[in-house]
Amino acid sequence: MMRRALACAGAALLAALALTAGSSAAADDWTPLFNGKDLTGWKTFVDPKSNVEPSKIWSVKDDMIICMGDPFGYIITEKEYGDYELKLEWRWGEKVTKSRNSGVLLHCSGPDKIWPKCFEAQLFSGRAGDIWLVDGFKLTVDETRQDPKQARHFFHMKDDVEKKIGEWNEYHIVCKGATVKLMVNGELANEGAHAELTKGKIALQSEGGEVHFRNIVMKPAK
Repeated sequence: MMRRALACAGAALLAALALTAGSSAAADDWTPLFNGKDLTGWKTFVDPKSNVEPSKIWSVKDDMIICMGDPFGYIITEKEYGDYELKLEWRWGEKVTKSRNSGVLLHCSGPDKIWPKCFEAQLFSGRAGDIWLVDGFKLTVDETRQDPKQARHFFHMKDDVEKKIGEWNEYHIVCKGATVKLMVNGELANEGAHAELTKGKIALQSEGGEVHFRNIVMKPAK
């Protein structure tokens, strides 16, 4: 009986180890874009009219990027990326200067300015998953979701997917070829096709509200 019990325990342990190894391998498919310590791999840009040091807006603490939201600007990757899946988590902080607004800017190109050519995966509180076409960026999105007041703005498909203020949310963005899909907390929120650019830099906005980012990871799109 003792031998049988030990054999069963051993088998269970091996199964658990195999499961853990499988999970680790899956996790290893994702490459961090943020090291949790500093902004290595990113550069900062602040509205030149503000005369504010970027360090007053962007900081790193407790494995997260803290953006104070004012003045306008962004951090942007030093490298360009294409054909990828991107995941990141965000939550809103306490400070609000204009509104709880931010965004993930994708396929950024051209000179740094407010705002560079790109398409935006919106983070405005209550509107996460909206798409904005910035500086003339071309992307085909379902016309039924087009904002009648702003032709370059497309509403998300799914309401009530965001967490309460202060809780962490997840964006899962897939850019493959000239297509894009945006998932918010596991729900498909928006998609587009025929993007005029299929690669570019990635930026995180400072646009009016304190926002925190963490667990920014990427892997090749399949």
